[in-house]
Amino acid sequence: MAIDQEREDLIAMLAEQRELFKITVRGLDEEQARKRTTASELTLGGLLHHLNNCERHWTKVIIDRDEHAALDVSTFGGEYVMAPEETVEGLLAAWAETAAATAELIRTVDSLDTSIPTPTNPWVEGRVWQSVRTTLLHILREISQHSGHADIIREELDGQNSTYSRVS
Repeated sequence: MAIDQEREDLIAMLAEQRELFKITVRGLDEEQARKRTTASELTLGGLLHHLNNCERHWTKVIIDRDEHAALDVSTFGGEYVMAPEETVEGLLAAWAETAAATAELIRTVDSLDTSIPTPTNPWVEGRVWQSVRTTLLHILREISQHSGHADIIREELDGQNSTYSRVS
């Protein structure tokens, strides 16, 4: 089978963005991961929890292609919260499994051009259809956007971020 460069590029870009986020949470203990350092409610552990959930959600959308799916916003209360039983190590391990599954999906999905239905939600009227590619790029955007949030939170926590780390 020939290598599909676009698919491999998507896998590489997702991996690169995940690595930047992982640098930002490197060396954290559980208390630091749960600590708010800005006016925002966001924490590093909460962002890590969200990014794993987000990636799993959107890959499931690609796989299921459910024309009747609706987003259950009642579950959003804990979306950006690191649960009491969660650990940074456990969340990173879960995200690594999710990342491997995403890479496999990208390599095996029928076509990046396939139009798939997205779950309906309260902020967009009607059902949106988008390509598999756009859905994967949405995951990339989420990781990138929240990596920026994580940098700010980490800088306020101890002066470190994804480009400067005193932790080895």
